This record gives sequence, C-alpha cells and structure tokens, in this order.
Amino acid sequence: MQGLAIMLIAMIILPCMDAIAKYMAVYQGMSPGQVTFYRFFFQLVSVLPLLLTTGGLRALKPRRLWFNLLRGVLLAGAALLFFVSIKYMPLADVFAIYFVEPFILTCLSALILREKVGWRRWLAIVIGFGGAMIVIQPSFELFGLTSLLPVFCAFLFACYLLLNRIVGSADTPLAMQTIAGIGGSLFMIVVIAVGHSAGAADFVPSLPHSPLGWVLVMALGTISGYGHLLVVKAFQAAPVSLLAPFHYFEIITGTALGFLIFSEFPTASKWLGIAIIVGSGLFMIWRERQAGLLDSSLESEAV
Repeated sequence: MQGLAIMLIAMIILPCMDAIAKYMAVYQGMSPGQVTFYRFFFQLVSVLPLLLTTGGLRALKPRRLWFNLLRGVLLAGAALLFFVSIKYMPLADVFAIYFVEPFILTCLSALILREKVGWRRWLAIVIGFGGAMIVIQPSFELFGLTSLLPVFCAFLFACYLLLNRIVGSADTPLAMQTIAGIGGSLFMIVVIAVGHSAGAADFVPSLPHSPLGWVLVMALGTISGYGHLLVVKAFQAAPVSLLAPFHYFEIITGTALGFLIFSEFPTASKWLGIAIIVGSGLFMIWRERQAGLLDSSLESEAV
C-alpha cells in the first residue's frame, strides 16, 4: 500500500512538469529548447545537495560516468521532443501517443536482445499502434509532422531503457539522476546554440521574463528530480508487476491539467484511441507477468 500511494503521488505530480513546460511555451513565450535546458539544469541544482549530503564528493564520480552522461543525453532528447509536442498539441494527445513506448521497447528487445515475444504480445503491439493512429490522425491534419514527435520521443526513451537493460546499473538512483542532469544540461546548451544559429524558433535562448517564470522553471526541475526519485522509492516498496499499470494514470492527470489550464479535452475518437493504447499496454503487462518476463525495465525507467 505504501508503494501504491507513493506511485500515485508521483503520477500526479510528474505531469505537472509537462503542464509547466507547456505554460512557459504558450503563455511565457519561452522556446521548448530553453525550457528543456531549465528542466535538466534545475533538476541538477535540486538533487545535487541531497547527493552531497548522503554520499559526499565521492558520489560525484560514478562508476559509469560516460554511461550516465549518455543517459542524460537520451533523456534530454526525449524531453525536448515531448516539450516541442506539447507546445503545439493538447497534453492528453501527447501523453497518449507517447505511451506507445512499451510497444517500441518490446520490439527493440525482441530484435536486439533476442527476447522471446509471443504472438499475443505482438498482436497487442499492433492493436496499440492502431490506437495511436486513431489519436494521431486528426492531430496530423491540424499539426502535420509535429503530431509524430511523441512517437520519436517514445523511441528515444525506449532506446534509453534498452541501454539500461544492456549495461545495467552500478550507481545509486540519486547519483544517476545527478549525472543525467549534467549530461542533459550540456547537451541542451549545444542543441540550443545549433538550433538558434539555424534560425529555429523552438531553440531561441532566453531568461524567464517575470518572477513567476523563474519560480516555474525552478519547480520544473525540482519536480523532475524528486518526482522520479519517488517512483524509484515506490518500486522499492512494492512489486514492479503491481505498480506498472499505474504509469497510465499520467494520462488522466495530463488530461485534467490540459482541461483546467489550457481548456483542452479529447474528442470521442481520441478517447477511443487512448482506451485502445491503455488496454493493449495493460494486456502486455499481464502477459509479461504471466510468463514471468516482467523485469527491471520499468524500475530503470523511473530513474
């Protein structure tokens, strides 16, 4: 019960990070690239004191420095695509499309790691992608190729999880969060410089224009850092197979925030697509649990 309670709290507060990112882009005029930088920079600032308190200066030298920096780069790339998506699209749509990530991860695991995937799970993957197309189709007519960005975001995050499976974890979640913050911040500095030089509007560097803006970008990084640590804590308190379905609670929170802050609400056809995606994902979780194949991928996702 403690693990479930912590997980639900995390699934409520983590979408607030995405709502803040959309608010900064829509109402504060900040580019998604700059918002992504602040997400990782203030994540680093917020968790670094805790890391130094618990582990000292030696904690800043993880056993796998370059691997953790690469984790930060992959996470920053995924976050950038997500934040660009929510600037133009409703939160619920982006969340729903993004949740094709478990299907992509299963495909990559089968192709690269040669993991056995039965025909039922392959069928669930096909049906899940069909649900995503139901959500994407009307969005594609309105936003064009932007509506496909959540799919590429999901692909990058699936690659990140696959890398975790291959390499494993030799460092604490707190150390990994800190080094990922460094890697993500450095990566975004380069991306913003290149994107701004190319004249891309979504990479314009800027500072917050108001005290509220500063508060929001600091909250953005803090929610990211400690929200994901809450997920790690939840997985330490309850089995992965029990907590996995609660990831989909993010769609509910994202929909509620989209309605309350931005007056967005999915149409009936999009609700159908969301239901298909969630149903297919839950079926896959159930099949993996039945087959004993549900491993630590979801736990590493929290990190």
